[in-house]
Amino acid sequence: MTEEKRFGFSAVQKSELWRRWKAGQPLHELGRAFGKEHSSIRCLVSRHGGFVPSVRRRSLRTLTLREREGIARGISCHSSIHDIAKGLQRAASTVSREVARRGGRLLYRAHEADLQAWESALRPKACLLAMHVKLQRIVASKLIRDWSPEQISGWLKIQYPEDESLRVSHETIYRSLFIQARGVLKKELLGHLRSKRRLRRSQHAHIFRDRRGQIVDAVSIRERPAESRDRAIPGHREGDLISGSKNSHMVTLVERHSRFTALVKVPSKDTAVVVAALTRHVRKLPTALRRSLTWDRGLEMAKHQTFTVGTSVKFYFCDPQSPWQGGSNENTNGLLRQYFPRGTDLSGYTQSELDKVALRLNQRPRKTLGFQTPASKLRAGVASTH
Repeated sequence: MTEEKRFGFSAVQKSELWRRWKAGQPLHELGRAFGKEHSSIRCLVSRHGGFVPSVRRRSLRTLTLREREGIARGISCHSSIHDIAKGLQRAASTVSREVARRGGRLLYRAHEADLQAWESALRPKACLLAMHVKLQRIVASKLIRDWSPEQISGWLKIQYPEDESLRVSHETIYRSLFIQARGVLKKELLGHLRSKRRLRRSQHAHIFRDRRGQIVDAVSIRERPAESRDRAIPGHREGDLISGSKNSHMVTLVERHSRFTALVKVPSKDTAVVVAALTRHVRKLPTALRRSLTWDRGLEMAKHQTFTVGTSVKFYFCDPQSPWQGGSNENTNGLLRQYFPRGTDLSGYTQSELDKVALRLNQRPRKTLGFQTPASKLRAGVASTH
C-alpha cells in the first residue's frame, strides 16, 4: 500500500500540506484545510519527524525511461548489446547490467524496468551518527544533561577544533531524535529536549503573549544607561514573573552580561509579596552586581519604588506590549519550560529545588555567549571590572 493511499493524500495535496506545515500552520488548521482529522495529519507528518521531505530527483547518471525504451526497441530488433549501447552513447556494460537485472532479453519491458529502478532507489542512507559511534555517544551523553542540539554542535567545534570527524549539525541531531526509524538515538532522550516536542516545528510557528499593565511613575527602558544596553558591564538584570497552574508563580532574574539566571520562589503575584521576595534576594548579591533591573508591564511590580528604596537598584520598564525588549528574559523563560512545562504547579517546588534548576541552566553553554556557560562568563566579567 502506497503512502498516498494510506493517508488519503494525492501527491499534489501532500506538496501543499508540507508547504503549509513549513509556513507554521498548526495541525488543527491543516486538518480543516484538507477535510481530515488533525490526528491523520499528525500521523503523516510524524513519519518524517516534522521535517519536510526532500523532493526526489533522478541522478543524471542513471538510465532514463526514454533510454530504456531504446533498449527495448533494440532487443525487439535483435540488435546486439554493443549496438544498443552505441546508439544510446552508453557503456556496453551499463546496458548489459540493465537487461540482466530486469528479466533478460525475453522479459525486458521498458516501463516496468523504469518503475523497478525508481523503487529500488528508495534505499535509506545511513546517517552520520549511525556511522560514527564515538560521536553518537558524545551527543547522547550531552543530551542526557539537558544540552540542546545547537549547544552540542557548537561545543564540539570548540572542544575538538582539529578533528573534523567530530562535527555534527544541530539539524542532524534533531533528525536522529525525531525520526526514530533511524535507530540512532534512543527515544527516551526526547524527554531531555526543552520543548518536549516529538516533531520538528517550523520556525514560523510562534506563540506571542500580550501582557498589559499600568505602572505609576514607571521609568522607561529608553532611559537605561548605555552600559546596560550594550551588556558591557555585569550587574544589570531583566526580571519576569512566570505563572503555573493553581495560581502558582515564581520570579526569574537574568543577568544581561552573562545570562546568569536566578529563580525566586514567590507564594503569590501580589505586588507587596513579589517586591519583598525580590528585595531579599537582591540584598544578598555583591554591591558590584546590583546596578539595574528591567521588567515588563506586569502589575506584580507596581510597588517598584519600594524595591528601589530597599536595594538602591535602579528600575526600568519595557514599553507597553513590547516583551521583546526583555529579550534575555523571554529566551530564558523558554529554556525553563523544559523543566516547568505549561500547566505545572510551581507551588510544589522549594527554593532549593529552584536553585538546582538555575544551576543546570548556568552550567550549560549558550550560543549567544560563543558557547561559554553563563557561570564562567559572569566570573570573567566580574574579574575584569576589578
